[in-house]
Amino acid sequence: MSASYARVLRLPHARRTFAAALLGRLSYGVVPLSVMLAVTRATGSYAVAGTVMALFGATVVFLAPARAYLIDRHGPRRALVPLLLSHVLLLAVLTAALRHPGTPPYVLGALTALAGACAPPLGPTMRTVWSRLADGDQGLLQRAYSLDGVAEELLFVSGPLLVGVLVAVATPEAGIVVGAALMATGTAVFVRSPAVRNAPPAGRVVRRATGERRVLPRIGRPVAAVAGVGLGLGVLDLLVVAFTERHGYGGASVAWVLAALSAGSAVGGMLNGALNWRIPPRTRVTLTTAGLGLTLVAAGFAPGLIGLALTVTVAGLFVSPALTTGYLIADASVAPEARTRAGAWVNTAVNAGSTGGTALAGALAGRLPVGVCFAVTGAAVLLAGLVTAKGTAAVAETVPSGV
Repeated sequence: MSASYARVLRLPHARRTFAAALLGRLSYGVVPLSVMLAVTRATGSYAVAGTVMALFGATVVFLAPARAYLIDRHGPRRALVPLLLSHVLLLAVLTAALRHPGTPPYVLGALTALAGACAPPLGPTMRTVWSRLADGDQGLLQRAYSLDGVAEELLFVSGPLLVGVLVAVATPEAGIVVGAALMATGTAVFVRSPAVRNAPPAGRVVRRATGERRVLPRIGRPVAAVAGVGLGLGVLDLLVVAFTERHGYGGASVAWVLAALSAGSAVGGMLNGALNWRIPPRTRVTLTTAGLGLTLVAAGFAPGLIGLALTVTVAGLFVSPALTTGYLIADASVAPEARTRAGAWVNTAVNAGSTGGTALAGALAGRLPVGVCFAVTGAAVLLAGLVTAKGTAAVAETVPSGV
């Protein structure tokens, strides 16, 4: 290896900055589930809880590029601190409202949406820090992004487990408080790191030279690819539930299959970062997205639970590499003054694709056999991969094919 994972963590201030970012990002896995449980408990309505969470998800996902613009324009410290204070204050007010009987659902929805709108974008900001620390070493940056992606995958597994422990000993509102505390502590340590503190704001150059019309066309291909990956993940969750129900397996089997997906993604991410690729990133993102699509088609032919779990594990091997490569292309496709926003657009595409995938799965699962649903989903993901094969922004070619 020309650049090991140990070397990534030996970069100046990398361990402290990365640990702080992960602590804050753990809140992403704790707060949403805690809010959903707390709203359900307070209102007694799954419909209200679903609507509130849809509002929260929409503001977190679709306003991410706007928050990333603030980071690029004003610098991490000047932008993250106001966002953090607003986010924590709104979560505190929401917690108080949930503990007050009779709070109207529209108030809960408004508070949740506003809290999501102010969520500090620690993920995109940390990836920009990695890019700055790597200082042009693409092999080092590839490993840094792979390590970051695998760690984030583990956070979204451990977050709900932490909520389960909290709910067992306290109320769901305690999960909101803990999530807010995690975000506050992680962000506070993150912005005090020299790697973040010394990052200069881009200022007016962001608005003048890297407006939305200049950023989006440059990252359109990786955005399309990772949106396809998100679509596949969103559909897969519900199709696994449908598969286990129609084959007479218990509900616990769903968790094992989805855990196999996460395990496969973690292994794939670590292998992707460890290998010295000779294939250009734009080709890799096409191949990994197409590989995920073909594996999802194969999942429709699984004869039983073990076969499904094995197929889903293989599917997971493509997930993290596709996302990591998408971030690499986006990072290389824009000026340094727009890197945070470019990464945020990739992240938004994944989450938007997942949301759309969940809706698509709901429409398909009630009308078609599960195998056909898997085939349709796989074809859609494969199509997203083929779209990227037709070309990408010319500047993306600046990413070296070998490290």
